[in-house]
Amino acid sequence: MALMQIPRRVDYGLRAVIYLADRDPEKCCPIAEIAKQQRVPRKFLEKIVQDLTRSGLIKSKRGSSGGYTLARPAEAISFFDVIQALEGPLAVNACMVEHLSCDQLTRCTMQGVWSDVQRKITEMLTQTTIADLTRAPCVDFIGASSLSSAA
Repeated sequence: MALMQIPRRVDYGLRAVIYLADRDPEKCCPIAEIAKQQRVPRKFLEKIVQDLTRSGLIKSKRGSSGGYTLARPAEAISFFDVIQALEGPLAVNACMVEHLSCDQLTRCTMQGVWSDVQRKITEMLTQTTIADLTRAPCVDFIGASSLSSAA
């Protein structure tokens, strides 16, 4: 079975942001704690957190009580925000990126499908906030998923 896979840096970035959403917003969380609790390589996480900080999703504080906190409430951060901060614009196929051109475009019968897929994925990722994921974890997600029957 082939997978359309989310990049590891997005997975780790989402885990870090979700972890921060569960922490006291008044206290900074050290990178070592996030890495340990989320089982993420610290060096890799440091690079990811830099991108999340630059994009304004998390804040950093230096010093002995330093670390990271969310820059805005978890309800105001979507999956889409995190993905874009780490990967740039989302595209399910090269023809969905405006600045790329496709020499098949004039005779392509798939572009409509890719456009619908792009819209639906973007919609779902935009509507799913980090706050939605701080609730109880999905124990049986695969069994409940509508995607599991699509294979």
